[in-house]
Amino acid sequence: MIFNDRIHGRVVIKEPVVVELIKSPSLQRLKKIDQMGYPVLFGRGFSRFEHSLGVFLLLRRFNASLEEQVAGLIHDVSHTVFSHCIDYALDEESEKTHKFQDGVFRDFVKNSEIPSILEKHGIDVDYILDEKNFPLKEKPLPNLCADRIDYTLRTALVFEEITREEALNFLDKLEIIDDNWVFEDFDTAKKFAELFRFMNVVYYASLKSAVMLKSVGNVIKYALKKGYISREDLFTTDNEVLKKIKKFRKVDKNLDLLLRRMEGKTKFKIDRKNYNVHTFCKSRIVDPLFKHGNSIERLSEVDKKWAEIIEIELKPKEYFIRFFD
Repeated sequence: MIFNDRIHGRVVIKEPVVVELIKSPSLQRLKKIDQMGYPVLFGRGFSRFEHSLGVFLLLRRFNASLEEQVAGLIHDVSHTVFSHCIDYALDEESEKTHKFQDGVFRDFVKNSEIPSILEKHGIDVDYILDEKNFPLKEKPLPNLCADRIDYTLRTALVFEEITREEALNFLDKLEIIDDNWVFEDFDTAKKFAELFRFMNVVYYASLKSAVMLKSVGNVIKYALKKGYISREDLFTTDNEVLKKIKKFRKVDKNLDLLLRRMEGKTKFKIDRKNYNVHTFCKSRIVDPLFKHGNSIERLSEVDKKWAEIIEIELKPKEYFIRFFD
């Protein structure tokens, strides 16, 4: 199997279990799930499939075990349509944490074709589902992990904030030490941390992102309440669900209003005194490790300003939005 990846270039995948997983319905569905949600306000995006494959390729590049590569490949299979927008169809706490996908992941995998594929190739599904076994794939914020590294470089590349050469340069200056991602020097660690912060401010937790997440979430929440879609529909694809919902817009003025907001057809601004939508955005920041002589240090231990930035940026961003319907 051959892929042309925007970061890693032309790659050949020969591992039978990986090839079979990639061809499985669960992974193929992710080709039709947007990584950001519904990025009409941003003008471009990429799929959850591309990111999932990217995490796998990153782990393979750094010689992670086959089991960890597999765990990286399937880590997003339980994402619903429109990715984290689903968290905005639930409750305020979900808006701050974006935890819905994590909560349904185990059951989704168990009820899919994935366990039989793993068993066929001698891999224990319960081992794959235990996060503690894979410290390179996932770590809590503000640590670096394969998931975080890939979506940062990939999103920055898609939005032309960095070049492929710059993305590869970051990877060339990374190594694995004691199951941690470690940059070779302070300057590279700081540069990556600043890139991540920029992406958080301009994309992940920005006003545009808040509008996208909340407006799509409101459409999903309303469509579920009205019975236009079912909970099962959430695990299909973006276009399938949108097609079902749009059938009702001509007969439902409130749905049409919500869809216009989602489609970016309604102007908006921040207005704390006269708002009609109040929402939060999960905010992210990283604190990379780097080699410092014969020791390994954390960026915030050397750069005290970064410690202050971490404290600020890890708090959810709050938005008071006025739509001019």
